Amino acid sequence: MIVDICIIMHVLLVHIYVKFHCIRITSLMLLLVVDTKVLHLVESEEEPSPGVGGGFCRWQLNPGMYHYKTVPANRYFTVCLRRAGQTVYQQVLSVERPPTLQGWNWGYCGEYAFYHALYPRAWTVYHLPGQDVTLTCRQVSPVIPHDYQDSSLPVAVFLWDIENKNDYDLEVSIMFTMVNGSGHKDDKSGGHWNEPFHLEKDGDAVSGVLLHHCPAVNPYTLCIAAREKADREVSHQTAFSPKGTCSALWNDLITDGRLDSPTGSSPPTAKGDKVAAALAVGCTVPAQSHNMLEFCLAWDMPKITFGSREREHIRRYTRYFGARGAASPALSHYALTHYRQWEKSIEEWQRPILQDSSLPSWYKSALFNELYFIVDGGTVWTELPEDADVSGGLRSENGGLPAQPAVIKEYGRFAYLEGQEYRMYNTYDVHFYASFALIMLWPKLALSVQYDIAGSVVQQDPTERLHLMSGRCSPVKTRNVVPHDIGDPDDEPWQRVNAYLIHDTADWKDLNLKFVLQVYRDFHLTQDRQYLQDMWPICQAVMESEMKFDLDGDGLIENSGYADQTYDGWTVTGPSAYCGGLWLASLCVMCKMAILLDNKEMYQLYRSTLDKGSTAFDKLLWNGKYYNYDSSGRDLSNSVMSDQCAGHWFLRASGLGDGEFKAFPQEKIRSALKSVYELNVMSFAGGHMGAVNGMRPEGVPDRSSVQSDEVWIGVVYGLAATMIHEGMLTEGLRTAEGCYRTVWEQLGMAFQTPEAYCEKSIYRSLAYMRPLSIWAMQLALNASQRDQTTLASTGTTDQDQAVQAQKEDQS
Repeated sequence: MIVDICIIMHVLLVHIYVKFHCIRITSLMLLLVVDTKVLHLVESEEEPSPGVGGGFCRWQLNPGMYHYKTVPANRYFTVCLRRAGQTVYQQVLSVERPPTLQGWNWGYCGEYAFYHALYPRAWTVYHLPGQDVTLTCRQVSPVIPHDYQDSSLPVAVFLWDIENKNDYDLEVSIMFTMVNGSGHKDDKSGGHWNEPFHLEKDGDAVSGVLLHHCPAVNPYTLCIAAREKADREVSHQTAFSPKGTCSALWNDLITDGRLDSPTGSSPPTAKGDKVAAALAVGCTVPAQSHNMLEFCLAWDMPKITFGSREREHIRRYTRYFGARGAASPALSHYALTHYRQWEKSIEEWQRPILQDSSLPSWYKSALFNELYFIVDGGTVWTELPEDADVSGGLRSENGGLPAQPAVIKEYGRFAYLEGQEYRMYNTYDVHFYASFALIMLWPKLALSVQYDIAGSVVQQDPTERLHLMSGRCSPVKTRNVVPHDIGDPDDEPWQRVNAYLIHDTADWKDLNLKFVLQVYRDFHLTQDRQYLQDMWPICQAVMESEMKFDLDGDGLIENSGYADQTYDGWTVTGPSAYCGGLWLASLCVMCKMAILLDNKEMYQLYRSTLDKGSTAFDKLLWNGKYYNYDSSGRDLSNSVMSDQCAGHWFLRASGLGDGEFKAFPQEKIRSALKSVYELNVMSFAGGHMGAVNGMRPEGVPDRSSVQSDEVWIGVVYGLAATMIHEGMLTEGLRTAEGCYRTVWEQLGMAFQTPEAYCEKSIYRSLAYMRPLSIWAMQLALNASQRDQTTLASTGTTDQDQAVQAQKEDQS
């Protein structure tokens, strides 16, 4: 689900086995994280340290606040095999051998397990040694494009296919255990309790155990449930203590393949104690045949508060299941009776890409599996409070916004962290890259984010605070500039923005421009004219603020001699390729929007500025092969920046970049991209690690800053998309593949893609937002396929196109 309690199966393993991220598990570590959806496994090329094993980890029940704790009793599933009334095999499906629960049979051999992931589904295959039985656990989460109801649900389904290859029948039981809590200190705060439940509706029945977790802040209910059928027996243990050997529960299952199933609720826990629950489902599997068992995990935390505790927020799913905190049975029932529809929708969405033989397997894996961050990015999806005023006080009639824009009222507010280690929501300079996933798959959420950002533009917060890099104090928020972020989850997001403390981002050169570029791209992809009209005055305001950075009136903005953009550790002075390019592209889309809105006066202003600025840009930065990093004249000002064509990338993604609405000569863009490919990609790490941010013309990385010699995965995917737009498909795929191979195979960081790594495999900021930009590659591929179809239907050749482009450039 796209919301707030994800479950990540984290597996430390070694050996990539087949395409689509199929992994042979030599060391299995199932780490389920509760915040939004089943997120599957994480790989590592290294053997785990002693004590690493299977269980739930990386918890994010309190919005945006992660903690990492493996809870021994959350050991996922245990299997029990019985023949002729006798138990012949019982095993926890984990390689761990923890210091507690020693009455259980631990130490499953990971050599017999394999994992496959294609988010939002995954398959873990267990061959039970010596038993001629194969278990396949299929994990399904309703992360479904253009679905704004089921994609919000806090549920995950585990479907167990059991294959009996023996010549005799077997009775097979699978037990699911769960601690009431997340390994946090409040697990021992007392007052937590469990109760069994049974719910029958529309001819389908589910039963299980509710685990009511009752801290003072953000109480919730976990639910483990199973679907009842005539050939299955569902049993439970309402409560057991997850400390000591826990032999009683193990022996209860081993005796007859079922649990005691006491009635009534457990007493509230005493302070210092923990409580857990277990659910078992059994069935007969005939000889040489299959059967299936269906489990569900749900979590119901309908109301949340952030760190300040000032406001209560209602989660999106409560629109359909209520906000009383009693939704877990209904959620489980809904999940277990609708997952087949979810899978059908997921397959229909993914099938065209998976069946496209022109696309490499690694790309298909990366495209879908990188979507984990949409739900595991500290994600919150809430209803708009009735008293909320998104406009920031400047209403539509005065050049502002509606107090409650229709898209937010209907689809809610959405926020995700810059990274699990960089705790700021909707960090806008990074969202610029990541936003392709939202606008392509959940466009209403993308527009909702834009309305929230637009409303914050017109607000100000004059509170003075110290910024770490300059050592100077400045206001938290300046009017008519785009904020860096919408707040810290440990404070009060949306109400207090700009949690970022390193620089005063009111003087950053990229934020305003990224807003303008996203506005038009979003309009191009959605054709939502009301959105365009609402955003137009905000775009004008931020462009007017940006104009002050053109110090000499040549139509081109200038950087201020510090790291005043998303590369916040890489100093840039004067006109620069990155910010100057974003500026020219923004002027270009402002011209386009002015025409669409019949504003000739503003069109003339932006057109004349674009013409002047383009001339200055070429004069100051073009060196015959590529655009210099900046125009400062420093020794390293002619470094080759991998991201120098970011402005043109967004023009192409918006259907522009040709004819009247282009900012850069096509032959110069292609020359720059070829230079980047030859130097930043192929001359770096043998061409196998993507594109380094900065490269010297002589073929060595620019080491002038901590960021210039890094590879930023999200930037590389954007670069690859730009190459694809410009007909450099082979180069684009080769560039992006280096990042995939490095992250998912060499570094073992699947489902926790970092912001950056260096040539020596030093990495920074695990689980980061920017790599969602891989969806820009898919947008570029879609556009390329449409172009090829058009060319085929008109009989136009690539040579004809090149001649026409050259004529346009000359004109």
